[in-house]
Amino acid sequence: MNTPILEVQDLLVRAHLDEGPRTLIDNVSLTLERGEILGLVGESGSGKSLLCRSVLKLMPAPSLRIDGGVVRLGDRDLTQASEREMQQVRGGSIGMIFQNPTSHLDPLMRVGDQIAEGVGYHRNVAPRAARMAAVDILRQVGFPDPERQRYGYPHEFSGGMRQRAMIGVALACEPEILIADEPTTALDVTIQAQILRLLMETRDRRGLSIILISHDLGVVAQCCDRIAVMRDGRIVEMQEKRALLSAPRHPYTRDLIASHPSMTNVADALASSAEEAPLLEVKDLHVRFPTGAGFLSGLPQHFDAVRGVSLRVMPSETLGIVGESGSGKSTLARAILGLTPMASGQVRFDGIEITPAHHAQLRRETAMVFQDPLNALNPRMTVGETLSEVLRIQGGHRDIPGRVRELLDLVALGPEFLDRKPRSLSGGQCQRVGIARALAVDPKLVIADECVAALDVTIQAQIVELFRELRARIGLTLVFIAHDLAIVRNLCQRVVVMRAGEIVEEGEAAQVLDRPRHPYTAALLAAIPDIDPDIPFGRSAVEPTEETAT
Repeated sequence: MNTPILEVQDLLVRAHLDEGPRTLIDNVSLTLERGEILGLVGESGSGKSLLCRSVLKLMPAPSLRIDGGVVRLGDRDLTQASEREMQQVRGGSIGMIFQNPTSHLDPLMRVGDQIAEGVGYHRNVAPRAARMAAVDILRQVGFPDPERQRYGYPHEFSGGMRQRAMIGVALACEPEILIADEPTTALDVTIQAQILRLLMETRDRRGLSIILISHDLGVVAQCCDRIAVMRDGRIVEMQEKRALLSAPRHPYTRDLIASHPSMTNVADALASSAEEAPLLEVKDLHVRFPTGAGFLSGLPQHFDAVRGVSLRVMPSETLGIVGESGSGKSTLARAILGLTPMASGQVRFDGIEITPAHHAQLRRETAMVFQDPLNALNPRMTVGETLSEVLRIQGGHRDIPGRVRELLDLVALGPEFLDRKPRSLSGGQCQRVGIARALAVDPKLVIADECVAALDVTIQAQIVELFRELRARIGLTLVFIAHDLAIVRNLCQRVVVMRAGEIVEEGEAAQVLDRPRHPYTAALLAAIPDIDPDIPFGRSAVEPTEETAT
């Protein structure tokens, strides 16, 4: 190996609270070699993201401080660097792709301008050259029409497209080190394969060193040279990837590997009677968005996000909806609930056609778990206040504190989370709070939009098992939107495959995912990263579509 480009020694980070200091990063030591990709895995809340933010001195709360240790970049100790010096390090020497792109992209700037700004500042080039470089970077990270899409604002793109823009911002500054915090969490498997291949090609071309934070062992197995496993703020094991995956030393590492979803597990057979009426029925649904193009521009003045979709969901059924980022999955879900207006089509719920007058009643009987957990929670309210508010509005609960504790227990959060606010939670913990809030209304139907994307594999397994238990115990009907086909294969009875706003294949999950008829479905399956590092991924990844809204 080369001389380490980054060295962390005995790093100690504490939260200084009224009741006393609490250790969050406990004397962690690691090295990153030049040209190496180091995988950092562990449960949500284990300290992965905080460790990497501490390297850049980007603490998520004023109460968090580095109380010991050294972070050496070359001949500099970053723990002793001034804020002005760190501004040059961030982006210039060390780039970071954050887990939540919505919070780290400027909502008032076009994505092309945000990339061009970094290019101009760190590469010292003229504005026109910076704009041309931004178009090229957007193309590299999978934007199919960068000349047009560079003018788009973050809110006009799907979660996956925003993540790609965030990756573009980080790569624009040509850093020596890239810290990638769950960079493919919001992406479907084909785009995930493209992004991971891009990171590896960039490493090979420029000698880029990468710290890749992920809860997906398949991703780190495919991409990383070494893997470090974190738990409770400590590194419990760090080895070369093949050695760690084939002969893990620590019991926790063995549990992580055992929890990895397998495409061989089979979901329960669909037991609904053919004569049973559907709980949800969608007929010829269309959703269009204006593009902002002028009448004389010659460009289309609207964009078809959903194109004539029809589907049925039976009571107590779990239906999976899969497809690339931008395929129309989330837009379809929002249109069903009346959160996005339909251009045409029909939605019937529990035998009643849903019109705008019925939307309020529909939302009392349905719930949605959103893709972006942090922005779906009120930052000013504690977890306990968030859940209590839902129960008070719903009514009928005599023991609200008791019910709140039950909901937290359902999603594997303890009572210590009652008084915490979203900014003090990890992405996975925020997602679990979102699931608890959805369950609080005792819904007939839950639409889960990438609800386990930000969770590590052990918590993913718990949430999937929770949905199974709810279906068995209360007859919950679930529409499960995901890009992880292995989880869909394990959880869902039927699956719908979407591309470019249309359904290209549907049927029982075992049939569609074991014997796909459509080449697009086959390409999705081929792009799934395997936990065996010697099995290549993405050999037949499809080209991205031109959609900007999911």
